[in-house]
This record gives sequence, C-alpha cells and structure tokens, in this order.
Amino acid sequence: MDIEILRHSCSHVMAQAVKELWPQVQLGIGPAIEDGFYYDFDKKEAFTDDDLAQIENRMREIIARNEKFARTELDKKEALSLFQKLNETYKIDLINTIPEDKVSIYKTGNNFTDLCRGPHIESTGQIKAFKLLSVAGAYWHGIETNPMLQRIYGTAFESQKELDDYLKNLEEAKKRDHRKLGRALELFDIYHEEAGAGLVFYHPKGALLRKIIEDYEKDEHLKRGYELVATPHIMQAGLWKTSGHYDYYKDNMYTFKVEDAEYVLKPMNCPGHILIYKSKTRSYKDLPIRLFELGTVYRHEKTGVLHGMLRVRGFTQDDAHIFCLPEQLRAEIKGVIDFVFDTMKVFGFSEVGIELSTRPEKSIGSDEDWQLATCALEDALKEKGLSYDINEGDGAFYGPKIDIKLKDALNRKWQCATIQCDFALPKRFDLSYIDAEGKQRQPIMLHRVLLGSVERFIGALVEHYNGEFPLWLSPVQAEVIPIKESVLEYAQKVKQALQGNGMRVELDNRNETLDKKIRNAEINKVPYCLVVGEREASQNAVAVRKKGKGNIGVMSLEDFLGKMKEEIENKG
Repeated sequence: MDIEILRHSCSHVMAQAVKELWPQVQLGIGPAIEDGFYYDFDKKEAFTDDDLAQIENRMREIIARNEKFARTELDKKEALSLFQKLNETYKIDLINTIPEDKVSIYKTGNNFTDLCRGPHIESTGQIKAFKLLSVAGAYWHGIETNPMLQRIYGTAFESQKELDDYLKNLEEAKKRDHRKLGRALELFDIYHEEAGAGLVFYHPKGALLRKIIEDYEKDEHLKRGYELVATPHIMQAGLWKTSGHYDYYKDNMYTFKVEDAEYVLKPMNCPGHILIYKSKTRSYKDLPIRLFELGTVYRHEKTGVLHGMLRVRGFTQDDAHIFCLPEQLRAEIKGVIDFVFDTMKVFGFSEVGIELSTRPEKSIGSDEDWQLATCALEDALKEKGLSYDINEGDGAFYGPKIDIKLKDALNRKWQCATIQCDFALPKRFDLSYIDAEGKQRQPIMLHRVLLGSVERFIGALVEHYNGEFPLWLSPVQAEVIPIKESVLEYAQKVKQALQGNGMRVELDNRNETLDKKIRNAEINKVPYCLVVGEREASQNAVAVRKKGKGNIGVMSLEDFLGKMKEEIENKG
C-alpha cells in the first residue's frame, strides 16, 4: 500500500470525525506530509487534548464502519453550489483557484463530502494504525493577513509495530531536543528578550564546539585546493540588484540607508565571492578557482517559522563558490559530492538522502543554460552511482541544485549540503577568463555548502549524539576529580599536562563528595573522568572512568594521554 495515499486517506477520516463531532467547523486542507498528515480547521474554540482523544475515538468508529471512498467529478459551477450549501468557505476559495473545468470530490458514509484530488484507499477499514499528535496554528494559505486556522497533526502506518516504533522515536526526539540540551549543557541560548528572537548566543562550551567544527572545515578545504576568503557583512543594494536577489529575495533581506545609499545586510555570500573573482584578469590556466568562507549571513525570517538552531535570523554558512571551465564542471561536482560524503562520515552520519531540484517558476537564465546545468548535476550523480529523487520546481532562482540530506540516529532527515550549478550569475556580473586562444570566455559557477548552516548542523549534532559527543568533538574531553584536598596539587598537575598536549580539561575541586562529582560529570556528558587520590599521585597515574562504561582501570598519565590522542586521531 502507498503510505502517502494511506496517510492522506487518514486525514480525510479525521476531517469526517471532526465534522461529525462539531458540524459547524469549516474545513481547510488536509495533505499527507513526510511522516504523517495534517488537516486545517476553522473552529472558534481551541482543540484540547480531550478533543483529540474524542476525534481519535470517532475515527476508530468510522474505520470500523469500513466506509468506501467514493470519487465523483463535478463541473466547477456544480461544486461551488455544493460547497455553498455545505457552508464550506475555504473549499469555495480553493475551487476558485483550480484552473481545470472539473473538480473531484470524495464521499464517505452518508453525509461527509470533501473537495480532494485524491487518490484514496478503497475503504476506511484499510486504516490499521494511526495517532493524532498535536495542534498548531496555521494561517490560511500561509498568509498572515488571512484567518488563523487550527492544524491537527497526525500519523498513520500500515502496522501497529511501525506506529509504535515511530512514537518511541518521537519520545526519544523530545529527550534529545537541542534547545533543552543546549541550555542544560551550557552550549548556547537561542533567545534573549533584550536582543530579539532568532539570534544565537554561544556560551564558552558552545563556542568551543563551533571552533572545533570550523577548524576542521578550514583544514579540509585547504587540503582540497580551496582558498580562504572573507567578505563584508554589509554591501550596497545595487550589488544585490545585479545578482537578482533584490528582486527575488527582498522580503527576506534587511535593508537600510547609509547616507543616501541603500545597503543590505548580506543574506548570501555569493556576490562577495564574485567581486573577488572579478578583482583581476583570470586565465583558463587559473581555473578552477575555489573560494571558501565561513560567512555569517542574515535573513528576515518571520517569528512564526523560527525554530531553535534550525531556523534563525543570523547564521554562518560554510560557503564556497567554484569558478570553472565547462570541461571541468562534472569533475568539480563529483569532487564536492565526495567531500560531502567524507565530511558526513567524520561527523558520524552514515546515511543520506539525495534530491535533484529543478527549475522553479520564478527564475533567471535561458532554457538552454538550465538544461545544461541540470544535466551536469544529474550526470554526476549517475556517474557516482547514487540514487536520488527529483524535486520538481524547487531549484534556486539562478540554477538547479543537488540537496543532500543526512539521516540521524533516529532516522530523521536534516537538510545540510547543497550543490547549485549556475550559468546565470556569471552572465549578470560579466565574469570572464582568457582562453588558450586569447579570447574572453564565461566561467561556470558552482555554489556549494557542506554543513549548510553551522547553527543548524550543531543542532543536528546535539540531537544525533544526544549531547554525548565523540571525544574529538566534545568541548570538555576530561574532568579531573581529586578525592581530597591533599591531592589537589597533583590534580592540577594532571590538568596542566593534558592541556599542554592540546586536551580540553576541567578540574572539579568543589567541596562535594566523589559520587556527586562523578554524577555531575555524567550529567554534563563528559567523555572521561580522571579520579586521583594518594595512590594515583604516588604512581603518576589516573583512575579512568569512561562515559557509558564506568571504571576502566588505573593508567599511567602517559598511557592515558596516548589513548586520548589515538581516539581523537581516529575521530572515534
């Protein structure tokens, strides 16, 4: 059975249940979505948890009745008349947006009728396992000036076991919520009333985690032939008009005046990299040129869509732009794909999903260029033997793209890496290189990120590892715990020895019991506890406790240091 059709049918049954319980409620839309479905309702009173339980019970009754999904086609005029009689204002609005002369409706039972393209399953009795999850607000058509509806989310599976596994994962996801863990582990804050929403404040441990990630990225980019650059945070609006961002992206840009000139707080890094490319004459022998920047950008996101580290107003991209010859394009794309996979493996993500996104309705550039760019991306995927889905119409306004979504420990997808092929911006900025015959030619431009937003990636890392980072990533790698005051001097010596070898170490010299200190280190998810007493001090040793394993024995300080170095080197 097609899971999307099953979930869409379950959404229909939920709407039927709501109408049977509250006939005055008006219906919005009810699509299947990834991992479930939702339906929007216009109801004066807010849905409560008790209401959700009532709706679930009524849905079970409808399922037990095994009602057929009966499809009928109507002329638009007939459909408008029908839904006017049913007093379904939002359905009338939807009918008026449908370009076809006919529309389809589905009926179940004696009374319930819904405007729907379908398809649906044969009958309600085929629904075996479902659960309603939550209620949220949603503006009609997503427009803030429209009425606010109530959106009930749910999910459905073919078997109860699949549903139980999914619900178990949901509970685990709540425990791993990066917003809670980020605060508990003193990594970051995402909101300060005095500063505003969607802005991240990194605490010392969080800033250290970010530095580890960024240092790794800089080193890897240099190894692979990229050059580091840095561009201004503000640039004149004319630059963004040339790039097309001003026309296509202005609602998400912060603009302001400096004297009489309009400036933009940069939402992207690409125009700055283009200006660096244009700073001197380029030869075909210079290409490919790979410019890399950990560039902080700012986007005017609506408050309602902000979500922890995953959707913020100021964030840093691991952004690179590759300027290459036509004959180098495919090799460069494959090189980026390899870089993405190598990077994800190092950070502990072994599974990914890939989408190829094609030309959107609003775009720039010629049909020929779009065809060439799309084929180059698709051919690279095929030559790498990678499976992918086509995401129609979801490319950038200047070019198609490959999106690589990593899967975490709970099998959830996170959007991170993107590779975009662009013929349009080199034309708009009149970019060129001198070919072997001394003629000016236009380079092709690749936009790419590996982690995407560093903030989003850190959020994903926190949830993937449940805050228990591998040793090389952990902001604090070891906690030195003296048993009593008399060995404090030795404990400080241990700390200094480890720090002198580049380890990140803290010393807990509080006036607390040993058990409390160990428990505190466990709560803070520190990989190693080094307990030291008179015996350890006399032997220049440490009693080692490993997170999740407990006591692993006494080691000489030298042996423990070697163990740490090996584990860090292996990125274990």
